[in-house]
This record gives sequence, C-alpha cells and structure tokens, in this order.
Amino acid sequence: MDGVNALPAPLALDGWTHIYSGKVRDLYVPAGEDAATSTYLLVVASNRVSAFDHVLEPPIPGKGALLTALSNWWFSRIDLPNHLAGDDAPAVPEEVADRAVVTRRLEMYPVECVVRGALTGSGYKEYLETGAVCGIELPVGIADGDLLDEPIYTPAYKAPYGEHDENITFERSVELVGREVAEALRGASLKIFTAARKLAADRGVVLADTKFEFGRDPHTGELTLADEVLTSDSSRYWDASSYHDTALSGAQRLASFDKQIVRNWLKSNWDMQGTPPELPDEIVDQTYERYRELYVILTGHEPPYAPLRSADEVWGA
Repeated sequence: MDGVNALPAPLALDGWTHIYSGKVRDLYVPAGEDAATSTYLLVVASNRVSAFDHVLEPPIPGKGALLTALSNWWFSRIDLPNHLAGDDAPAVPEEVADRAVVTRRLEMYPVECVVRGALTGSGYKEYLETGAVCGIELPVGIADGDLLDEPIYTPAYKAPYGEHDENITFERSVELVGREVAEALRGASLKIFTAARKLAADRGVVLADTKFEFGRDPHTGELTLADEVLTSDSSRYWDASSYHDTALSGAQRLASFDKQIVRNWLKSNWDMQGTPPELPDEIVDQTYERYRELYVILTGHEPPYAPLRSADEVWGA
C-alpha cells in the first residue's frame, strides 16, 4: 500500500465486528459471525476524504451521511436488484445511523463498470493519445468535455486497495468474468446510466460519467447492484447552465460537484512528496457545500442530516 496513509482505528460498534477499512468506507459483520460467510455486512461511509492516493486530514463533516442519503435516493429509482438488506436484517447502530446501511453479502465481480457520456479526465487523455478509450474507437476532433452521441462502456479492473485500477477492454472483462456476465454488466450499466442521465438533465445537471459495481447474489444468482451509486464520489456531474455557457472558461464550464476543490488546493499547496498538508477549514466547508448543492438539485430537498463537527470526527470516522 505504498503512498497510502495509514487509516484511523475503526469505531467499535456494539453487535458488530470490524473486518475491513478502505480509504473512505468501513465494513463490519454481525458479532460472532465469520467474516467470510456472514449473510449481512454493515457498510459505514466515513467522513474521510482521499486524493492522490492519500487519506487527508481533516475529514469532511457530514460527507458520509450526505453520500449515503444520495446513494439510497438513487437506489430507490433504479429498477434493478441492489444490495440493501430487508427489514429482517440486523439494525444499523445508532452511532452511524446517518451514514451506514446493512447489505446482503454478494460475490463481487472484479470489474469496475465505468460509463462515459462525455469525454474528459483520464478518458480524454487516452483518446488524445490513441483515438480510442478502452479499445473503443471514437471520432476525430472531440474536445475536452464534449458530450458523446451515445454513452460508452469502458470497464476497469478493480485493483486491490492501495493500487490503481486499470482501464481494460470489454474483451479483457470477458476473460475476467466470462462473456455472459460481462455482457450483463455492460447492459445493466448502460441502462442505469441512460435513465439517470435523463433524470439529472431534467433537474438541470449533466451526468458526464460514473462507475458502478455489481455482484452475484449467492441465494438468487441475480446480478445485483452494490456499493454506492451515482454519488459525488463515484460520478462526475456538471451544472447544465454553466456547461452550455460558451462565454465561460473550460474550467468553469466543467466544474464538477465533487472533491475537485480538494485536488485543486493540493496541486497548488503540495509538491506530491511525503505527507500532504492539512486541508484548511474553508476548503473543507467548500467541499461539503459542493456535495450538498448536488444533493439539493437532484432530490429537491436538503440533506436529512446536518454536518456535525465533533471529537468523534477528528480521526476521520
């Protein structure tokens, strides 16, 4: 895990045993159950924020709750099975009720299902170098941020924690999971993205790209949507009015509703060597506000939980 900060100690939650921490999420199983076979998982969205393979200090108060609420809002609008457990599952502990969900354990596929409705970021860089993205040939003359006539499916191999995901071709995904599953992943991803892009557009937002994760339900055999979905951390959204304003600069048109504020500040205040500096309060506040703004635009409501600044959040839980 070279280049990745050590993660803080996880919360002790009554009735649950911690089994894993990623950069921004923590996993638990019911106390006394085997980590490899437990039916249920508790997925806790932390307030930690990461950039350039580092977990940063301080966390973003309210981030975990906001992203959990937005993900659940999207789950309720997606006509595909998802990992959320039913009413007979163990209850979410009160300490993390605002930012955790109980899910059914799935057999996860090692493919990150990326869909691009516009070309920017790493996809645009690859296009400039090769004229293609993940083996998909694209027309000449596409500019940074241009919308594509049809969204494209550009999968990635999901690398172990601490390593970089690797963009792959569709045929490589077939080698990883088999043709039937690979085609099902592609079809489900494009279906969700197309519907979500229309809903976002109706609310004045451009959904540029996103990534999904799927697993197989061991009890039903169904392809099941997992992890977070269509949040600010897994998707790139642009304000439609700014995007279509040709008088604005490229950076203004493509300002995303995510942690780009953090990345920009780090680029200006850190040489990418050693431990990154602590984020100033104004960057923390601006980042949360950008996340909150998207939630309000999409849902029409304020987030159900207000951000708190407490000792419990100093370590990044």
